[in-house]
Amino acid sequence: MKLIIPTSTPLDLDLPDVEIVKLSEFEDVPEEHRDAEAAVLWGMQARVSKFVDQLPNVRWYQTLAAGPDGLLNSNLGDDVVVTNGVHFHDRPVAEHAAALTLALTNRIPEMLEHKREHYWSDFGRPRPLHDGKHVRTTVESNVVVWGFGAIGQQVARVFDALGANVTGVARSAGERAGFPVITEDDFEKVLPETDILVMVLPATSATKNIFNQKIVDLLPDRALLINVGRGPTVDEGVLAKALEEGKLGGAGLDVFQVEPLPEDSPLWDFENVVISPHSAGGRPDRAPERIKHNYEAWVAGDIDSMIGVVRKPK
Repeated sequence: MKLIIPTSTPLDLDLPDVEIVKLSEFEDVPEEHRDAEAAVLWGMQARVSKFVDQLPNVRWYQTLAAGPDGLLNSNLGDDVVVTNGVHFHDRPVAEHAAALTLALTNRIPEMLEHKREHYWSDFGRPRPLHDGKHVRTTVESNVVVWGFGAIGQQVARVFDALGANVTGVARSAGERAGFPVITEDDFEKVLPETDILVMVLPATSATKNIFNQKIVDLLPDRALLINVGRGPTVDEGVLAKALEEGKLGGAGLDVFQVEPLPEDSPLWDFENVVISPHSAGGRPDRAPERIKHNYEAWVAGDIDSMIGVVRKPK
């Protein structure tokens, strides 16, 4: 059995009698490895299809991405099973969302600038926990998590641990993972009291530019926007205008309409914007254990026991 794994991601796999070969999914497959029967890859980008075309014997793909659109849109044989990276990124992305938020609430960018200037600021002076004008803490702040799947629920847990009042937004209302969940029909009603809006939405035709002027107008001027979902969900022109006019308190952004973010984007120049280079994910959590489980189930022909199946053999 030959299994291909990515060169980009360290994976310590304990799979007896398996030949493990490290390859990049963006390069040609050497002739001597085109007989591989299984492969682990990220699978997000469309150009992975060329890699797939060079692996005619692969019958199981394990992706490290939760949404492997590139792989699923490739020319896969009818007998190919695909398992995705569901839950691989829950904790890292939630951690990153919290990091972006805390950088803004605790004024870390300003502190770093003061450090460069050897300047001791007055940030430590006595002050109220909430002044109504700024969001300076997650404690007792109203956090709305827009997109309440596995990652959104982990985001909620992290912010709950930081003392926030968390509400999720999903397709169906009720309670999920111990948090109140509302639908988008009621979403607009909670926005005027929202301190921190965390977006964890996928990029679809329905979510394109879903953060728009209407959302800005409903949010209080102190509100912070955090986006760790997908870049196309935010209308960046509207966001830049809102920041310029003081209609938002700040933004923590990990994803963008165009990546890398163009040098001439106005988002670079706002002091109250923290930018990270789509780095919330990219760090699969507990992947080797999942890969081993899915490999053993696949070899046994027990597709129903595999975790994260997004494509079954036809």
